[in-house]
Amino acid sequence: MRDLKIPQQRHPEKAHRPDNAQPKKPDWIRVKAPTGDGYRETHKIMREHKLVTVCEEAGCPNVGECWSQGHATMMIMGEVCTRACSFCNIATGKPPEALDVFEPGRVADAVKKLGLKHVVITSVDRDDVEDGGAEHFAQTIRAVRRQSPDTTIEILTPDFLRCAPEVLEVVVAAKPDVFNHNLETVPGLYPEVRVGARYFHSLRLLQRVKEIDPTMFTKSGIMVGLGEDKQAVQQVMDDMRAADIDFLTIGQYLQPTSKHHAVDRFVHPEEFAAYEKAAYGKGFLMVSATPLTRSSYHAGDDFARLRAARLEKIGRA
Repeated sequence: MRDLKIPQQRHPEKAHRPDNAQPKKPDWIRVKAPTGDGYRETHKIMREHKLVTVCEEAGCPNVGECWSQGHATMMIMGEVCTRACSFCNIATGKPPEALDVFEPGRVADAVKKLGLKHVVITSVDRDDVEDGGAEHFAQTIRAVRRQSPDTTIEILTPDFLRCAPEVLEVVVAAKPDVFNHNLETVPGLYPEVRVGARYFHSLRLLQRVKEIDPTMFTKSGIMVGLGEDKQAVQQVMDDMRAADIDFLTIGQYLQPTSKHHAVDRFVHPEEFAAYEKAAYGKGFLMVSATPLTRSSYHAGDDFARLRAARLEKIGRA
């Protein structure tokens, strides 16, 4: 949605921060530049429908691979976020416009045109909106269901921190197949990494989803390489399982600019494999833990595995 007027400075709150050196990426992080007919066609459809994607706004390293297959993660409610997390590359400030009432229909049209079997829909934080965008999420889910009834829908929501508790029920009632909300990091790093959020509020949000609808899959993820230690990661896993979260993602934090939170270290693939093994041992139905793992990376294939894992678990019970 490049015609929107966004702040001239993408991250005005970071302008006066000291620069953090960006270390050279190891070989296991490197990806190919976006190219190919599939990538160009996906880009064309996004622009024709005036849609924003988190793939572009957050600078996802997997955009070339995903878009070449026609997979794009829609980002609704504009492209300016009211939060200012130190890890995130999405533009921050006061959103220039009210929510676009026609956006849910455009998302549904794009999903149908792309022929998606599974779609991931996320958003910026909109603390300026009374319900945090809960009804907008619900309308988008319903619009996709009408046009593509066989498409499974995964949402990645804000925390609705400043909203009445009831707004969560609005989103859950729209029946997404997967409800995702990322914890992003360990609780000890929240004051410097996820400013404006609350660890236990986010955890409780996901727990409440299961209380409202026990059949709904829940999902959450964290980044590593921000300065956490292994024990803190294990504790987050335990907290997630106590909240009955089904699906865990763990990926490497990559620093968008010198003004963002510094990369503490690049976590070796063997350590990710150890996290995956530990997470399955704690009872997660599905785990994706690799350096390039992101919330929506291979989401369709992972959802099929997630559903199969639940059926297998039910069969053993």
